[in-house]
Order: sequence, then structure tokens, then C-alpha cells
Amino acid sequence: MGRLPLLLLWGLPHIWGSSEAPPGAFPLRCLQISSFGNSSWSRTDGSTWLGEMRIHTWSHDSDTIRFLRPWARGRFTDKQWERLQQLFRVYRSSFSRDVQEFVKLVQTDYPFEIQLAGGCEVHPGSTPESFIHVAFQGSDIMGFRGTAWVAAPDAPQWVGKILQVLNHDLGTRATVQWLLNETCPQFTRGILEAGKSELEKQVKPEAWLTGAPIPGSDHLLLVCHVSGFYPKPAWAMWMLGGQEQPAQQGDMLPNTDGTWYLRVTLDVAAGQAAGLTCHVKHSSLGDQDIILHWEGRHTSTAGTVLGLLVLLLLIGGGLAFWLRNRCFYQDLL
Repeated sequence: MGRLPLLLLWGLPHIWGSSEAPPGAFPLRCLQISSFGNSSWSRTDGSTWLGEMRIHTWSHDSDTIRFLRPWARGRFTDKQWERLQQLFRVYRSSFSRDVQEFVKLVQTDYPFEIQLAGGCEVHPGSTPESFIHVAFQGSDIMGFRGTAWVAAPDAPQWVGKILQVLNHDLGTRATVQWLLNETCPQFTRGILEAGKSELEKQVKPEAWLTGAPIPGSDHLLLVCHVSGFYPKPAWAMWMLGGQEQPAQQGDMLPNTDGTWYLRVTLDVAAGQAAGLTCHVKHSSLGDQDIILHWEGRHTSTAGTVLGLLVLLLLIGGGLAFWLRNRCFYQDLL
């Protein structure tokens, strides 16, 4: 069984990590997801991320890597990329066959899903950090550490049989080390240089407050909205008298233009809302935080009352118009 094709994916290299990168860091990450319905059906898809930006994608229906940014090839030449594309095609044609041979070896059942993850992060003046992980049904089962494949904590016992096969192939182990320690960092440095202007851009956020009564209580649900910022890391907090309030921060969601959106909600008694402020921090703002003051004029109750008044005026105006026209037509008759 050829193991090298199974590992050629990392020559691109495609990188994925489970944890969010710290501010200012741009790890190259990839996630490959392969689903196996039975011994004759499988599907594999993947994508490449640089920090929080997706730069490549590839699908089961295509043997070509799609570039999502004009600088996504880094400093690789056309010849280098063509070679990597060819390696990728070989990998694609071999992966399913190799996995199905492992299925026979460990006698596991269909259907199942496999995730392959790997990556590297370069730091000026320090050794690059690299990794490869393999997961089965969403749980880590093995990874590459140092010079060999090792089982993940709490991995099933059958993983040991696969490790014996993989670690017996000394040539593939050497290739993995080379890809992780040389190819991946080299490619990452080229990507960071080629995409520097876009990666270092700063877009200031916009922020606003909304609030609404919580049904069945005398509390308000206040929301601090922050939108349109880039890069991703941003912070928003509700404050009262210099003290941070216990608020709930939502997930950061992407906008269609590549910027991000964040909301932070606060449950507070209506009589204790006076003096609350929302403080917004983002790298584009420097030391000048956005500070929004809650003045109690933004609750949906006020908006509802105003809306009802407008509706009554419209209804009243429409009724008067109808009566006037009715009298006019009656006069004609």
C-alpha cells in the first residue's frame, strides 16, 4: 500500500487548526473532510485558511485547487504550482483506496468520516511551529510528532494497528518531516509577503445600541452591536461606573464584504440601566475606544408606541380621504 500519496496533501501545504489564532498571527491552516458511505462511495472536500481568511478551496468534483485571492500562490512559480497540482491529483486518486484498506485492517463499520488537519505558523527569529492531526468521527485519533506518528489521548485500540503500518514506512516519515519543517514554512513566508497589503489592512468598526423589554419581567435586554471591522479580533463590554458588567458575547459572524460582526447582550433591571456604557476595542482604533452611552431612548417599546401613532395617523387620514370622496360622489349622483 502506498503511503506517500496519502501525505502529499501537505506539500501544498493545506493547513487547518482548531484554535483561533492570536491577534497579528497568520497561521496557514487546512481542513480536509472525507466521508465514506460504503466500500465504493466516498467524498472529499477541503480548504486553506491564512489566519481567518480562506485563500484556497477544492472540492470532490474537481482535481484543481481554486485560488480565492490573487496572491494565494505566494512566491511559488508556475512550474512549482503545476508540480503541486499533479501531486494533488495523485493524492486524490489514492486517498480513498488507502483508507479502505485500513478499514479492512481494523474492521470498522461504514459510514464514517475522517478529518485531516495540519499546518504551520512562522515567527520572526524563532523556529516555525508545525503539526498534523487525524480525526475519526470528529475525535482525534493520531498525529505526527517529531519523527513519528503517535496515538492521540483516548484513541481507540485499533489505532495502534494503523500506527504500526505508518511508522514502518521510514521513507514517508522522512517526507512528512521535510514537508512540515521546510516546505510549509517556506510557502507560508511567501504567502505572507505576497498578501501583506491585504493582511495588514485595518477597517474601523461601526457600533450602535438597541434594547427591548424582556416579556414577563421588569428587565431590559440591551445589545451592543459592532460591525464592519477587520481584522477579526474585537472586544465589546458593558460598563457601569468603571466596572465591567456580566454580559453575553455572541460569536463573531462574517459580513458579505469580508468584515466581521459582533454583538454583546446584557440583561439588566429597567431601573438600573441608567449610566450604562458599551466600550468597543479594535486594533484599527488604537487607544481611542468607541464608547456608547445607554440613555433609555432605544427600547423597542418606544419604537412600538411611535409606530402605533404613525399607523393611527395614516388610518385617520385614509378614513378622512374616503369620507370626503364618498360625499363628492354622492353629490354627483
